[in-house]
Parts: sequence; C-alpha cells; structure tokens
Amino acid sequence: MTGKAGRLHGKVLLVTGASSGIGAAAARICAAEGAKVVLVARRGKRLDDLAADLVAQGAEALPVVADVTRPEQTLGAVRAAVERYGRLDGAFNNAGYGEPRSPLHLLPEASYDAIMDVNVRGVWNCLRAQIPALLAAGGGSVVNTSSVGGLVATPVAAPYVAAKHAVIGLTRAAAAEYGTLGIRVNALAPGATRTEMLDDWIAACPEVGPRVRSTGMLQRTAAAEEVARVAAWLLSDEASFVTGAVVPVDGGAVAL
Repeated sequence: MTGKAGRLHGKVLLVTGASSGIGAAAARICAAEGAKVVLVARRGKRLDDLAADLVAQGAEALPVVADVTRPEQTLGAVRAAVERYGRLDGAFNNAGYGEPRSPLHLLPEASYDAIMDVNVRGVWNCLRAQIPALLAAGGGSVVNTSSVGGLVATPVAAPYVAAKHAVIGLTRAAAAEYGTLGIRVNALAPGATRTEMLDDWIAACPEVGPRVRSTGMLQRTAAAEEVARVAAWLLSDEASFVTGAVVPVDGGAVAL
C-alpha cells in the first residue's frame, strides 16, 4: 500500500470511529488512496493495531485515543493531526452508537442521552474542532455518518432516528455556512451494514435478523468497505461540486 497515485494523495484526513466497522474500512481505503490518516476512537489497542498495519503497508497513520462526546478531546485530536502533518484537509465523522431497540415509552432516559450524546453532540464537537483547521488549510471536505434512519422512520428506534435526522440537519447547515469558504460538508446514509453494531442489534433482537439481511433492492447487507468507498469519494476532489448532500448507501432501501 503506497497510494502514490491515489485520488487522496497527500491529504491529511481524520477518521472518527476508526477502531472498527465503517471507520476502520474508511481508514484503510483512504490510506490506500494516498492519504495520511489520523485514526480516532476510544479503543486504543485497536487503533494501535490498525495504525501499525497501515504503516507496515507503507502508509502514514497516527492513532489518537479520544471520545467524541468530549469537546476537549475532539479538539486534541485535530491538534494532534496539525502538529504531526501540518494541516487538516478533511474528516470522516463516523463515530456512532445505537442501543438495542426498544419501544419509545420503555427506553430509559440514560439510553436516550447516550444515543444523542454520541451521534449528535459527537458530530457537533467534531465540526467545531475541525472547521478552524480546515479554514486555515484553505478549505476541505467533511463527511458525517447519518443513516437510512435519518431519512425514514424506523420502529422501536426513536432516539436513534431522531439523532440521525439531526446529523443531516447539522450537515446541511454547515454546508450552507462554509461553502463559500471552501469547505464541503456531506452526509452518508448507510443501510444495514455488517458491523459490530449490527451484530449486537441482531443478537438482542434475533427476530429482525432475516428482515435486516434482505433489505432494499439488492436484498442483502453491505460490507463496511462498500460504504467506506463512498466516504472516500466524497472526501476526494472528484466530488468537488458536491456539498450539502445526503447520499444513501443502502442497496435501494429508501427508494422502495
């Protein structure tokens, strides 16, 4: 893995939620496309292992342990990127959290708080930390991970649906505010994707497994890499006229 001719060659990109799933897949793809990747998550051992693997393949990677719900830690991650590589060119704000599904009236308040804190406040904290660095670099690209749950209603997942709708609102607002300053902001809306979060949900609600595994027009779940490739494209200059967009990566689920 050298990525010297890749479409992300030389870019400094920060990826949150990089220790697993879509985030880890995006880090690998961005590194393969020539980016210097800053890996951000709470699980340090996983970050270290991923960074070591990327470096062994000829990429540049910096692991930073941080919790996106803590503004000082998201700011610290951005500072670490700038101190190591001199600038920040883009970010994939992918860290997310979903509790096992529950009817709204039975969901504990603490679960609501945790879902909103990671999925909404986390993106808010990341944007606030990243935008000054992107402005200093003359512009850049941000991709936020929403969900098909941010586009359509999903039963027994009210706080998650609300949070992912909010991510789309933040994305569009930031795109409108910073477009003339050279910063593009877009959102992904993944459908059912084979990650630890999906596995945990199916384990908690096994009756939904068959339905989840055959959603959308393609009648299957996505590999994390299939979603991550779209994020990498949005981060690249090939998507230079795309901003304020919400891109479903869902096998056609929301089109049905």
